Amino acid sequence: MIPIKNKKKSLEVTVDEMRNFSFNYIEKYAPSKQQLKTYLLKKYLKVKIPNIDKKNIIDLIDVVLKDLENSKFINDQFYSKSKAKTLIKRGSSINKIRSYLISKGVSDKYVRNTIEEIKEKNEDQDFFSAIKICKKKRIGPARNDSNRPLFYKKDIGVLARAGFDFETSKKIMDLDSSEYSKIINLL
Repeated sequence: MIPIKNKKKSLEVTVDEMRNFSFNYIEKYAPSKQQLKTYLLKKYLKVKIPNIDKKNIIDLIDVVLKDLENSKFINDQFYSKSKAKTLIKRGSSINKIRSYLISKGVSDKYVRNTIEEIKEKNEDQDFFSAIKICKKKRIGPARNDSNRPLFYKKDIGVLARAGFDFETSKKIMDLDSSEYSKIINLL
């Protein structure tokens, strides 16, 4: 057999090729608009393409992103709501959800709407999320009653690093084991 030489194809900056890269990335990761833009920038700015200006690449990326947004392949509003739901299931605080969405490049408008929606559905969302964290990490009311005073500061610190305010953390730490078990059964 005659061996076939694999020549590396240089990336030609075309809208179709960029769209194909975008579809593959969206299919695999379901990113926000900013995450996709960062991915495409890294992909195309790493490769040395002769006679192509970086500003032209950025303009092409913007065209592709607008096209994907118009065809509803990427939607930051949907992204923020779906990520918030998964983070709530994990027991994340509202502060942690907010900072996560902002770090992913989601617009302030969508972040604010998502947080307001969470607060409308459940006024005490942070309380229930903190209960989930206590169960998962076996801290606070999930500890043995004899060990609770010894680990009080440590447990408050764990809840603070998880994004809960002091009042919520204190309310959780002051729960009796019986009240805690009733709440866990409800969740």
